[in-house]
This record gives sequence, structure tokens and C-alpha cells, in this order.
Amino acid sequence: MAASLDRLNALLRGEISAVETYSQVIERAFSEKLKTTLLNCQIDHVKRVKLLKNRIIELGGTPAEDSGMWGAFAKMVEGSATVFGEKAAIDILEEGEDHGLESYLHEMPKLDEADYLLVETQLLPAQEVTHRIIRDLKHEVFAA
Repeated sequence: MAASLDRLNALLRGEISAVETYSQVIERAFSEKLKTTLLNCQIDHVKRVKLLKNRIIELGGTPAEDSGMWGAFAKMVEGSATVFGEKAAIDILEEGEDHGLESYLHEMPKLDEADYLLVETQLLPAQEVTHRIIRDLKHEVFAA
């Protein structure tokens, strides 16, 4: 169970980082349509933060409160969005979504059965949705 707690906390730190990263980009988004799309993705990540925190508490653990080393990713977005603009920020969001997807897939086999099911049925499908939204958004913005 301790190994599962560590892995859940690692996933939680990634989700916290995603929320922070989206905040940085939303502040600098140029269009209302883009802000709405990004806000919806951020809300999905907030939901995952809550699910992970609740599960960690349920298991008797202490949930991570910050993004740890992933916080650097959010800081990178802030600088890139300011210097390079919206396209660079969306590109970085896509990289973050790629990383999140890879993290879930990497950690799943190492989780106990109940946590595996949580990831398989709730967290991973939600991650796949935000990943697809940002990928499609990137193609739309870069095609313009």
C-alpha cells in the first residue's frame, strides 16, 4: 500500500502542476474561446486532483500539497507564454498532456487493484480527453 500511496502522490503532483500550468496560460490567452477551452481542461485536472487527494486520504496517506519538481514546468510556461505567445503556450500544454498520459500509463501496472481501477476507469479516460482537446486545439491554432 505504501508503494501505491507514493505512486498516487506522484500522479497528484503531476495534476497539481497541470492546474498551475493552465492558470498561467489562461491568464495570457488572447481569445475568449481559447480561455473557455483551457478553463474546461483546467477544471478537469482540478477534478482529478480531488479524486487523487480523496483516495490518498482514504488509504491513510497524506496528499501532496504542491507540484514538487513539476512546478518548474508551470514556471516554464509562464516565461514561454510571455516571450513567444499563445502558440508556444499551447505547444507546452500539449507536452504536459503527453507527459500526464505517459505518467498514468507508466504507473498503472504498479498500483494495487483498487487504485489500478481508479486510474483505468476515471483518471486515465479524463486525461485522454484533455490530451485530445489540447492536441486538436494545437492543430487548429497552428493551421490558422
